[in-house]
Amino acid sequence: MQQHLTIFDPFDEMRFGHHICFSCGTTITQDQQTPVFPAWLMEKYGFGQELLRMLDQSIIAYQDLKIPCCHQCQTQVLDPLEEKVRQALSQGVTGLRGLEEKVLFQWLGKMFYGTLVTELIKEQNPLVRPEYAVSEQPKMLLKFQSFFRVLQSIRVPIEFSDFLPCSLFIIDVDASAEPLRFEFRDELSTMMFSVRIDNALVVCCLLDNGMIKQSLRRVWDIIEPRQLQPIQAAEFSARVFYAAYLLNVVPDYLLRPVKPQDDHLVMDTLIDDVTNVIFNPWQHTSYAKLLATVWAKWGITQEDILRDPAEPLSMLFSPEGEFIEFPKIPGEQAGN
Repeated sequence: MQQHLTIFDPFDEMRFGHHICFSCGTTITQDQQTPVFPAWLMEKYGFGQELLRMLDQSIIAYQDLKIPCCHQCQTQVLDPLEEKVRQALSQGVTGLRGLEEKVLFQWLGKMFYGTLVTELIKEQNPLVRPEYAVSEQPKMLLKFQSFFRVLQSIRVPIEFSDFLPCSLFIIDVDASAEPLRFEFRDELSTMMFSVRIDNALVVCCLLDNGMIKQSLRRVWDIIEPRQLQPIQAAEFSARVFYAAYLLNVVPDYLLRPVKPQDDHLVMDTLIDDVTNVIFNPWQHTSYAKLLATVWAKWGITQEDILRDPAEPLSMLFSPEGEFIEFPKIPGEQAGN
C-alpha cells in the first residue's frame, strides 16, 4: 500500500510514549510535541495557565498538556487544520456551521485524543495508580481503537462511505451578559466533548455514527435556528451527554481493499450486534442528576428538577411542548 495511505494503530501493541508521534507512529525526540489545546486558542482566551484535573487526580495547566508529534504531522496536518478552524471561528456560529463537519470532528477529536493519550502515557509509569486505569479496561480500549481509526482521517485521506462518525451540534448562545469566554468538558467513557467559545457551543459525541443526533432530531430542529440563553444551552448539552451515557452500541469501521491507482481510502461502518438495543431506557432520576451538575451555577438542584417526577423541569420547553423564549429561572426575582 502507498505510504500515505497507511493507517497507524497504536492500540495494536499499546504503542504510546513520548518518543512516538501520536498521529503517524514515527519515532521522534522528546522535544517534538504539540499542545493538545491549540496555542492560538489559549492565547486568545487566556486559559493556558488554568488547571485541569486528570484521571489519576494530578493537576496540569492547559498549556502544559502536550502530546508527541513529528514535524511532518505538525506542519502538514495539524497547522492547516488549526488554520481552517481559526478562520471559521473568526466568523462565530455562522463560520463554524459553514465548516465541513468532518474538519470540525477532526479538530475536536484531536483535543479529545490528546487528553486520552496523556492518560495512557501516564499509566505506563509504575508509580501512577489511577482509580480507573483506561489501559485495564478492554472494552474501553476497543472503543478508543475504533475512534482512532476514524481519526486517522486527520492525516490519511479517508472518505466515510455514507456516514459521519459523530453527532455534532453547534448551538448559538446569547453571551451578551457574559464576558469573553472559553469552557471545555469531556468524558472519556462516553466519548463526549463540548467546547464553548464566546457565543458558540459545540457539543459532540465522537463515536456514534450520528445516532444521538437522529434520536434528538425533533428537539434539534426546533433549537438549531434559535439563539439559546446560557441555561438553555446547558440543558441541551446535558441531554446530549445523557443520551451518550445511554448509548448501548459501538460502531466498527472497515477499510475497503485498496487498488494500486487509489489516492484515498474508503471506510464503511457497521454495528457489530444488531440484536442490541441502541439506547438503554431514559431514567428521569439519572438525567436530573446530570442536569443538576450543569445547572448548579444557577442554584437549581436535582430536587427542583424533579418537583414533578413525571415531567422534569425544562428551560427549553413548556410542559405542553412549546419552546420557551425567555425562561424564568427559579429563585430569581422578576425583572432581574
